[in-house]
Amino acid sequence: MKPRKICEGVYYVGAVDWNRKLFDALIPLPDGTSYNAYLVKGSEKTALIDTVDPAMSEVLLGKINDIDHIDYIISQHSEQDHSGTLPIILEKYPESIILCSSKAKNLLIDHLEIPEDRIKIVENGETVSLGNKTLQFIYTPWVHWPETMVTFLPEDKILFTCDFFGSHMAMSDLFAGQDPNILEAAKRYYAEIMMPYRKMVKKNLDTISGLNYNFIAPSHGPIYDFPEMIVSEHEKWASDQVSNYVVIPYISMHGSTEIMVNYLVDALAVRGIKVQLFELTNTDIGKLAMSLVDAATLIIGSPTLNVGPHPHVLAATNLINMLRPKLKNIGIIGSYGWSSKAVDQITESLSNLKADYFDPIIWKGHPQEETFSMLDHLADQIQIKHSQLSM
Repeated sequence: MKPRKICEGVYYVGAVDWNRKLFDALIPLPDGTSYNAYLVKGSEKTALIDTVDPAMSEVLLGKINDIDHIDYIISQHSEQDHSGTLPIILEKYPESIILCSSKAKNLLIDHLEIPEDRIKIVENGETVSLGNKTLQFIYTPWVHWPETMVTFLPEDKILFTCDFFGSHMAMSDLFAGQDPNILEAAKRYYAEIMMPYRKMVKKNLDTISGLNYNFIAPSHGPIYDFPEMIVSEHEKWASDQVSNYVVIPYISMHGSTEIMVNYLVDALAVRGIKVQLFELTNTDIGKLAMSLVDAATLIIGSPTLNVGPHPHVLAATNLINMLRPKLKNIGIIGSYGWSSKAVDQITESLSNLKADYFDPIIWKGHPQEETFSMLDHLADQIQIKHSQLSM
């Protein structure tokens, strides 16, 4: 295990986790992930930027085994996949001091039991000299915790961003290049992690816009050596702009709801509207989240089970509510046997979303010609709404 040189005096010392398939006991990781840590050796002092998940602490320790002295450990984010190995590093390097934002200090104490005297707060914009290299700390709160910050190394034009601009992707290449597959992984990551804080992402994009950097080095995924590629995508994702695009997550127990959903998909397609369908018994929730980044409209399809929506539907709407996508329109379609309160419960589960609702179409029993006429009318309404949006 050897450090990988990024430029003179700057090294990658993180860990690539090829085998991890689930994050936060929730998020699928089809491409694995990485926990990136960086060693910066100045002419006078040495700093370690972030650590790794505790499960892979031996990888980090192996890569810094020949480093006899670390002055500073920069904690840009207190969550354990980046700070979880801090106690081990502090023990190995008793002379080292953690530098973190003002809101990070108590989080590190609470979550990792870091001794208070080993922590020093750095203020927004403050710099620390390593001799011939300088580290500047810039607060970027709520990407995606309140204490997050980035670190700028002006001499080498590197911006270390922790979760900001991250992507869950295990790969042997150190740099992203212009690989479009990485943008897909980054969009998934943004959807799952950053989308609930879209307004703060926009604000923090403005915060870093004046910095002169040639590399963005996040703490998940590869280093961006064409940083304008990932920045421009985040600007688009975090904007208010939506696409001519409908997302339909649904469940069907006895076929009636599925007939309605499939009819609506065809009706939208002939009207020139793109649709993505998610059958919720077999859905990668990361793909569902990613589809919502740009979608103008969400249509929920659900049968009625014991008067309410199917539990899988409610789980999906609770997740969507948490992610807070920039949807403009929402509709609810489905079926019932004898009585239904599904619409009220689904609407309540989406209370965070500031979108317009179409009239629901909840049909008793098997769909009839009248049902299909109502679905055609819904497709017409969606087409009108989309035509009025700036896309």
